[in-house]
Amino acid sequence: MQLTGKSKAALLIGLLPAFLIYTVFAIYPIIQSFYYSFMEWDGFSEMEFIGLQNFENLFQDALFWNSVGNNIFVVIASVFGQIPIALFIALLLNRKIKGLKIFRTIGFLPVVLSTVVISLTWSLIYNTKDGMINEILRAVGLDFLAQNWLGDTKWSMVAVCITVIWQFVGLYLIIFLAALQNIPEEVMEAAKMDGASEWLTTWKITIPMIWDTIIVAIILCISGSLRTFDLIYVMTHGGPSHSTDVMALYMFNETFSNLQYGYGSAISVFIFFFSLILIGIVKKVLGQKFI
Repeated sequence: MQLTGKSKAALLIGLLPAFLIYTVFAIYPIIQSFYYSFMEWDGFSEMEFIGLQNFENLFQDALFWNSVGNNIFVVIASVFGQIPIALFIALLLNRKIKGLKIFRTIGFLPVVLSTVVISLTWSLIYNTKDGMINEILRAVGLDFLAQNWLGDTKWSMVAVCITVIWQFVGLYLIIFLAALQNIPEEVMEAAKMDGASEWLTTWKITIPMIWDTIIVAIILCISGSLRTFDLIYVMTHGGPSHSTDVMALYMFNETFSNLQYGYGSAISVFIFFFSLILIGIVKKVLGQKFI
């Protein structure tokens, strides 16, 4: 259906409030960060233009590259944890079973819970003395496996990633369930009539038909993982010894704790371009898989 002039005008007027809000709270801060990244500024005194000095310092900052490495670890753990688990559960729930809405609600519940609540709850679970994990290990005679999960540099990042995976599996579960339920029943019935096994049907028909959705989920997962901040901030504050520091948390500390607004803005610019490059690579690689 072709839109008339009046319809186009009405559409633009309807989109205008959302566009203005997005411009003020998203586009403008990005432009501002680019501007600040070329300045030396503590947030109070007058700004001083220093060109690319912040970026030169950034690329020589060992703690920053440590946060980049930790962030990549979170991305890998999230993509290979959240996406397969969510897809597997979605495939199991994509059947005519009673109480499907209850399972959906339970699965989605961690997504709507406050991150602070989740962080504090999992901090209690990981507690060295009275935490549920160590208590279970001691109860079954595996005391030697009990760890200081959040206080040991060997385990802290793993513990945080498990929490991140648990928190967002429900989001991708709902996305995959919606995609699976949009597959025409005729296609699945034709596959059954041709004698295709359930595994073959899943791998050769179901997954290719929702592959675009899987790519979108992976991109959302990557972008979300690169912005990980609040959960780690509450659980470990980047410790111990910067072992759970990620880029957003490092940017926050440099900006608001060390009052280096220009340097913090340079980090945010790096995160912006790093996200675009990583997502572009993923789209290029995965976009060809089932074509």
